[in-house]
Amino acid sequence: MGPRDEHTQHGHGEETNVVYLPTDRDDTPTVVDAEVVEDGGGERVPARTDQARQAYNTRLIPTAARERMATGAVVAVRRATPVAVAGFKGAARHAVYLANGAREVRARWRDEHSAGRYERQMRAAEMEGNHERLLEWEARDTAEKQRRHDRKMDWLDAPGKLIKAGATGLAGLAGFLLVLGFFTFFVSGQTDDIVGPITGVIEAVAWVVWLVSAGWMVLAGLAVATVVAYLHHQGRRSGDTPAWLGAAPGEHVRPDSDVDESMIMSALRNLGHSALNRKFKEGWGSTVQPTWVQPPLPVGNGWEFVLRLPGGVPATTINDRKVVLAHNLGRRPEEVFIDIDSTDPQAMKCLVLDPGSLRDPVPDYPLVESGQTDFFTGFPVGIDARRNEVVTPVFERNFVKAGTMGSGKSTGLQTELAGAVLDPVVDIDIFCFAENNDYEWLRPIASTLSTGDTAENVEACIAHLESLHESLAERGRLFREHNIDSLTRTAAEADERLRPRIVVIDECQSFFRQDKPEDRKRLVNMVVRFYSAARKYGIVLSFATPNPSDDSLPRDLMAVTSNKSCYAIGDKTRNNIVLGDKAHENGLSALGLKPMKKQGEKIISLNDVGTSISVGYSDEPGVLRSYNLTKDQKATIVARGLELRGGQVTRTKRAEPEDRDLLDDVAAVIAPDEDRVKATDVCARLRKLAPNYRPYVGSKATGKTPLNGDELKEQLDALGCKVTKSSVLWVYADRVRHARTSREGGSG
Repeated sequence: MGPRDEHTQHGHGEETNVVYLPTDRDDTPTVVDAEVVEDGGGERVPARTDQARQAYNTRLIPTAARERMATGAVVAVRRATPVAVAGFKGAARHAVYLANGAREVRARWRDEHSAGRYERQMRAAEMEGNHERLLEWEARDTAEKQRRHDRKMDWLDAPGKLIKAGATGLAGLAGFLLVLGFFTFFVSGQTDDIVGPITGVIEAVAWVVWLVSAGWMVLAGLAVATVVAYLHHQGRRSGDTPAWLGAAPGEHVRPDSDVDESMIMSALRNLGHSALNRKFKEGWGSTVQPTWVQPPLPVGNGWEFVLRLPGGVPATTINDRKVVLAHNLGRRPEEVFIDIDSTDPQAMKCLVLDPGSLRDPVPDYPLVESGQTDFFTGFPVGIDARRNEVVTPVFERNFVKAGTMGSGKSTGLQTELAGAVLDPVVDIDIFCFAENNDYEWLRPIASTLSTGDTAENVEACIAHLESLHESLAERGRLFREHNIDSLTRTAAEADERLRPRIVVIDECQSFFRQDKPEDRKRLVNMVVRFYSAARKYGIVLSFATPNPSDDSLPRDLMAVTSNKSCYAIGDKTRNNIVLGDKAHENGLSALGLKPMKKQGEKIISLNDVGTSISVGYSDEPGVLRSYNLTKDQKATIVARGLELRGGQVTRTKRAEPEDRDLLDDVAAVIAPDEDRVKATDVCARLRKLAPNYRPYVGSKATGKTPLNGDELKEQLDALGCKVTKSSVLWVYADRVRHARTSREGGSG
């Protein structure tokens, strides 16, 4: 008997359709585990658990199939989990929107129907220390409370008035309808027409009641949907949704560059400012609404706002944490500018640039093809943070630029010199203490162009400045002749001796480097005196260095500098040398700027090349992005400059330093019949021998005094000619001859 027959027999002949799973087994049943159970008739039924276990035994499934099943299960879980989490977060987020919306509506209703608004404004005025505003809101609060009291008293009389008004209205309506019915009766002669209008009104009311009762579910549904949508919208606008419930942005979504009030307040809450945090805990920004002197408004390529801060929180302390504020606003530190508002000392004025806007391309130089500049009104040099053109004053100004290699100092200098080229009355002098090609394009039009880190170039620059310093006296006399107090364009065009000059000293760290401290002191004093005096006479100096320090930019020099630009720099000490004491702490910092990145001769990234933090170029300190001139544009500008000058360029003859030998000069001034001469007399004779040689005659410009006996002794002793003192210093002729012979290799 087969399995099917056996099963039929045990099932008492009932027809049962059993489908067996495919298994690898023979037809002979093998009992592995069994027990005897009694059925209703007491007949023993053998168990078939061995067949069931074999049918559902997953170990019989091939290994590869089991691995595919396991992998599929893991993938399904991984795919389903984010969907489930997103679904849960979405449902929770929308529920929070509804709760927030209900809270917002409730708070708004309470605000409109209570004294909360007035109390909040009074607390804000008290926090700001504005007593006048506090008294004003106290008066408004008192008036509002009186009005609310009067309204409540009116409600006590309202029920009687409403009943009376309702009865009067119904009586009037009934009378009107009866009159209308009588008119209808007189026309038709039908008695029923007398009450016809009243009957019609009653039927109309009944129809409206029926319509409302029939469609109340639809109307209620629409009303509920409208309320839910309104609450959802209000809750979503509130921005109080927990961060963990926020929707994850897709990869294509970029951070929003817009700045609004909620974003600003959130950035201030996370600023880590202890005094401001206390004000937040006291209710500023929540129950006490902040005062926006100017709400966030788009300006150029950024946003600007003016916010009145609570008492005890000056804007300068916010500036101390500008790096954190910029981070909270999603900006780089150099893209955020904080200052005290000029019209409200309690308010913070802040400019927040769009992310990356400082690296957008700068427009072309505006005067390449046409137009000319005016030394007395200013030169176009670039654009500011708002992308407005910056035209800097030049007359009675002087300039300093500093920044690391590749930061764009030369770009800024060349832009300013392009302005000088396009004014035909301006002469240009350039001293660059490095061998490079930065200024060769100006050689056809420059009055002086001297390059090289050599002692001769330093001496030539000093001689040129001394010559210009001495010319100030002549310019002063010419001012009297032209009856002017300071240089004017009319005078400069009428007399070429009054032509304005721009003197550039690039790599000035080499210029100020002197072996002896006293020589450096004299040089610095000379430059500072000339620097301060020359501006009135139309002579402008411009210094540039990659290494700002007290050695390369003396403190006295920086104290009288009007226009300062700091490009990408390495530390705040150097930043403050250029921009002023505590400039970095006050928010004027170029530390975030990055120089151009190069690999060999290939430019990897321009970064912030040509961008500087500047003082004196505009009404307010800030970002200055210089124009960038191409090689062809430079050639065009020089050609136009030569054309404006009629092809004539005033060349300055380079003052070559005179080379003299002290021993030879001393021997020349001692007469053959003199054995010895007083040192002071030798000095006088040397000045007469070489009246233009500054080491002998001194220099008023540098402050160097004429050669004296003590200095002569020191110099002759160094040359092997001993000067002895017998009451006075004496120079012996035989010792001079011996020193000369010894120097030339003779035996004496």
